[in-house]
Amino acid sequence: MVLNVAVIGTGNMGRNHIRTYSEIDDAKLVAISDVIEDRGKGLAEKFGCRFYKDYNEMFKKEKIDIVSICVPTFLHKKVAKDVISHGVNFLIEKPIARNVEEGEEIVKLARKKGLKMTVGHIERFNPAVQKLKAMIDEGKLGNITSVLARRVGIFPPQIKDANVVIDLAVHDIDVINYLLGKSPDKVYAGLGKALIEKRHDYANIFLKYNGANAFIEVNWITPVKIRRLSVTGTKGYAELNYITQELIYYESIYDKFCDDFGDFVINFGEPNITKVNIKKEEPLKVELKHFIDCIENNKEPIVTGEQALEALRVSEMALNSNGCCQ
Repeated sequence: MVLNVAVIGTGNMGRNHIRTYSEIDDAKLVAISDVIEDRGKGLAEKFGCRFYKDYNEMFKKEKIDIVSICVPTFLHKKVAKDVISHGVNFLIEKPIARNVEEGEEIVKLARKKGLKMTVGHIERFNPAVQKLKAMIDEGKLGNITSVLARRVGIFPPQIKDANVVIDLAVHDIDVINYLLGKSPDKVYAGLGKALIEKRHDYANIFLKYNGANAFIEVNWITPVKIRRLSVTGTKGYAELNYITQELIYYESIYDKFCDDFGDFVINFGEPNITKVNIKKEEPLKVELKHFIDCIENNKEPIVTGEQALEALRVSEMALNSNGCCQ
């Protein structure tokens, strides 16, 4: 089965969706829509599809099975509501909305209409993250005690309507929730505006889960791009590089015993180090293929609207907790 797909919004992510759909056998890119005509028409000509300045007109004239919503965050609610009114399944880029209230409305309307929806938390589909999740679920790291995420780099000029927490930290909040299979009980954050006057451009976020803690560093002020995650458990430690899709596992080797004085001692040996075999793939392509499969075979997406809402809710807690605990 080949599904007809369309893309609304042709900015950075929109262009990537357009390109990726054109490379997927089970998808036929039929149309794109953008208020910027020159850019949209150029992409439509390049990828052999039709262009519409008005996406409502596009839905009236085209048979569309899936649409990617890649507009700025402040437009998510309006565009999603229009898409839902046309009865089309959709992927909406992260964050699901500019606030939880708007996101809840989107999810409620999509569920009521019986539509499939997912949110573009693309890091879930990084092969290294998928492998790490499998290792955690198999118990290879034992009981998880801490997670450390670092997502830093220079300011992206295309981001006009979001701060560093909503744009960057929401990725790691979602991934950590996914890896641990739960949401944090407490949220603490320190935020600041170093180079951008009106929006937070750096944040350090502490998340307290039942039995585990997580720390997230995000900023738009570091001159080198870093995307890393590390997980410590009672049986080992894992380091993940999102960019290179590398995953290294350190298996703990230790003995427990009591010394001559009756004191409890743990004797650590050299860890067994394994560079985990990862089949590298483009996360966006994996994500879009997965959503197409969900439509074709009536499956629940890996990233549900409710899970995306939870990541946004925790992000809002971090923003509201600046200097105190939530």
